[in-house]
Amino acid sequence: MYGTYRTPDEDLHNNHKFFEWDFELDSIHLLLSELQPDLIISCLKGNFAGQVYTHFEICEYLEKYNKKLMYISSANVFDAFTNYPSYEYDKTLSESSYGRYKIKIENRLMRLPNHLYNIIRLPMVYGYNSPKIKELKLLLELDEAVEVFPNVVINATTHQKFTQQIHYIINQDLEGIYHLGSRDLIHHKDLIKDIGKALGYDHILFKNVYSSNRDRYIAVLPKTHVLPEHLYISIEDIIYNSVKL
Repeated sequence: MYGTYRTPDEDLHNNHKFFEWDFELDSIHLLLSELQPDLIISCLKGNFAGQVYTHFEICEYLEKYNKKLMYISSANVFDAFTNYPSYEYDKTLSESSYGRYKIKIENRLMRLPNHLYNIIRLPMVYGYNSPKIKELKLLLELDEAVEVFPNVVINATTHQKFTQQIHYIINQDLEGIYHLGSRDLIHHKDLIKDIGKALGYDHILFKNVYSSNRDRYIAVLPKTHVLPEHLYISIEDIIYNSVKL
């Protein structure tokens, strides 16, 4: 098992299982040639055009050597459809540049044979010490406004539950598209309010952002590819697991 990192880190460098790599500067071709991975899990952040180019290179590798990619995508591939939650094989359409570049990569993957890829669409990711929780705790400690979307209905997950689901998909050699969020929904503001309360903050300063006068859904639910029940999480559990180990 190998990994990549972008920001220089002495511990990772000395680990010899991690490779410093910046996709905006270097092609992934050399890494693929050296490591010859059977399975690639991609969750890159950064320049959109660079990510698209990198994933197109990866697709060439998959086709040539019959290897597999698990691509971590987002609920934002559906952010133009706001009247209802989205399922695995619904048509994608996005109004955001983030969602549109994700769609471009997804469309390239879906031209591959099914056994060569998974598309994993995630909603907002919380969990103990996750980046979202760290940011929220800092704002609460500073008594600064927390930006929320009162009319946006979402589902969510935690990084802990996500790793369990990924482990299962790999071990079972599953194919296709998976939506790995909670199966219950909540308004974004209510979720943040409940997490804040669980952290001990009863009075939170909110910055309310409205994009419409009615509820908008940005939620990804499973229908075609359903995992075993113990691999799903509820909003209540997300709140609990975001404040306690």
